[in-house]
Amino acid sequence: MPPVITNEEVLHVARLARLALSEDEIEPMARELSAVLEHVARIGELDLRDVAPTSHVVEVTGALRPDEPRPSLPREIALAQAPAISDDGFLVPSPQA
Repeated sequence: MPPVITNEEVLHVARLARLALSEDEIEPMARELSAVLEHVARIGELDLRDVAPTSHVVEVTGALRPDEPRPSLPREIALAQAPAISDDGFLVPSPQA
């Protein structure tokens, strides 16, 4: 099966990715990338109308605690070890021009 991606396209993508490919790596890379595109094309042929969109392959539960309001750290404690403060806040140096 001829590659879907040409050697020139492989070199173009390699340049964009700032990869240096040897002459011996170009043809195998074209075959590998072509195989990936063929798999993606096969997935595109599937009828996925009844498949719900997902962000994870398996259900993720309990990853984060509930976002509930609670008292914050007192200002004096938060600023106690700051290298510099100004107007009751952290003093941040201005960026160098």
